[in-house]
Amino acid sequence: MRRPIAVAPSHSRRLLTSGVLLAVPSLLLTLPAAPASADGTGATPVRGSAHMGMGVLAHEGVQGQPADTRVTQTEGVDVSSHQGNVAWPTLWSSGVKWAYVKATEGTSYRNPYYAQQYGGSYDVGMIRGAYHFATPDGAGGAAQADYFVDHGGGWSKDGRTLPGVLDIEYNPYGDTCYGRTASQMVAWIGDFLDRYKARTGRDAAIYTSTNWWKQCTGDYSGFGSTNPLWIARYASTVGPLPAGWDFHTMWQYTSTGPTVGDHDKFNGALDQVKALANG
Repeated sequence: MRRPIAVAPSHSRRLLTSGVLLAVPSLLLTLPAAPASADGTGATPVRGSAHMGMGVLAHEGVQGQPADTRVTQTEGVDVSSHQGNVAWPTLWSSGVKWAYVKATEGTSYRNPYYAQQYGGSYDVGMIRGAYHFATPDGAGGAAQADYFVDHGGGWSKDGRTLPGVLDIEYNPYGDTCYGRTASQMVAWIGDFLDRYKARTGRDAAIYTSTNWWKQCTGDYSGFGSTNPLWIARYASTVGPLPAGWDFHTMWQYTSTGPTVGDHDKFNGALDQVKALANG
């Protein structure tokens, strides 16, 4: 298991944050009562159907629309099988410049629309990457990282491919923390991140919400100096961040955006999105 690291961010991380730090409020978001299931229907979703923000929306809801900011931000989207074949030219024309595509979940699910989504976003000019929906109640972190890399989650230094993302959030299929203690969860995440870097040479980004992170990892701070943060919060600001991160790199701010529901903002201009892609 990784231990907390008290080191300054690398040069590449400083590049991503130069002039783009956002102020965050000091009060923690209050969690509403959890619904019977992550999709709010009372029925347990089918394995493989999870997607970014599914649990965040169900457990934390919507608290407002993004406020105007002086910071330059770059619009992006994230997609999964729920979107089917995506109208990438429409999104590109609307100003979306980057995208993440769900590639895998656990060690048995692969997004059947992955080729159209991953290749289609690239073909219209977007910078794109892949994400893995974590299920820590199944196979170990290293095994899931291997499955991810072997089925679309790799990385190449072509200037248009972003590092992989570990989507670690509310369990849509059962216990919020997947039946793991905080220390077990941190160890699982560490195993995934270590294997992903060993396989690709890149540090994966972490997608999560602050409330889930506090509840399920004990607000562990040891990944903030190495792994970019993609925060999920449907509100006017990103709010408080998990321990270890002084800033966010990406922000999923809505699940009801145009063309594709899940829209995101990169915390910087397009050249900084390219910097992350280039490593």
